[in-house]
Amino acid sequence: MKEIYERVVEEWSKSNACVLATIIKQAGPSPRGIGAKCLLTKDGTLLGTIGGGRLEAEVLEKAPEVLKSRMPELMSFHLKGTDVEDTDMLCGGDVEVFLFPVSPEDTGLLSLFKAVLKVHRRGGAGLIATVVEPETWQGDKAPMLFLPREGEQAGSIPEYPELETELKNSAGQLLRQSAPKIHTFSVKGQSLSVFVEPIISNPVLFIFGGGHVSQQIVPLAARVGFAVTVIDDREDFADPRLFPEAQHVVKHGFEDIMDSLPVDSSSFLVIVTRGHRYDKEVLAQALKTNARYVGMIGSKRKRDIIYQKLLEEAFTRDDLARVHSPVGLSIGAETPAEIAVSIVAELIKERAEG
Repeated sequence: MKEIYERVVEEWSKSNACVLATIIKQAGPSPRGIGAKCLLTKDGTLLGTIGGGRLEAEVLEKAPEVLKSRMPELMSFHLKGTDVEDTDMLCGGDVEVFLFPVSPEDTGLLSLFKAVLKVHRRGGAGLIATVVEPETWQGDKAPMLFLPREGEQAGSIPEYPELETELKNSAGQLLRQSAPKIHTFSVKGQSLSVFVEPIISNPVLFIFGGGHVSQQIVPLAARVGFAVTVIDDREDFADPRLFPEAQHVVKHGFEDIMDSLPVDSSSFLVIVTRGHRYDKEVLAQALKTNARYVGMIGSKRKRDIIYQKLLEEAFTRDDLARVHSPVGLSIGAETPAEIAVSIVAELIKERAEG
């Protein structure tokens, strides 16, 4: 979905309107699931897919009308064809697709998509809530809202402030459901259908230290869905050529590094610097964040020495209990590659249990 949101913002920069189509309801088998999207730009370019075949073809036929009228459309499909030549409609299910215009005049919607992209790029989670009652849409203001788990909302539902309040109050519960779904809300005696889409990015993994173990961790972590940032204070090790799979490679001293990073409650931190001094420096800062995972490499003896120094600096045993150290699952790892496997396995385990 990230590519679609990026293209929306790109079209905005050119003052081009486009049409976004989303599967919002599905009963029985269909080519794509709920939440699948495609974007049709003004020049006819299609990005993404909602399943191809006649279903997508009919949606694309309708898109120019939506683009011209600047009003949304709700399309229903019964994929129960019986003619063997009509293979596009033989799935046997029912599908509803919601098309709406993305107008360059709607600055609130622009801020919404930028906020969604920020979550995708930096980690985190949130909810997109879209009123899918076409008659509630007025002018160029889409009744859509993005509620990030952390930070300010983007977009709005101006005609229904009570609905905004209810969505904010139930955001945590809706996000835990994880799957996109239509929810019905009663507002001033009116029943409103709202399509709620959880947006959950690949978790961000910050690796402190660019040595041999880090060089083995990065490709494994990236391959299993972590967005990796590597930090080292040495130019030779803060080299993007060593970490082609990392999203960011940062050269920065360890003394005040957390002040420069967007660490939040969804972040994973792995400390594998070149020495006890730097491990302790980074760990002390990490314990002052709300990071989801903090792991530090080293033997139990090294860990205990660092822990004792931190206790003398007013950290508590509850603080230290957050730390995974020695980092990684116990699999008898010895080489840098084996250690990386054990660490990434523990990251996967923590992510799954979360």
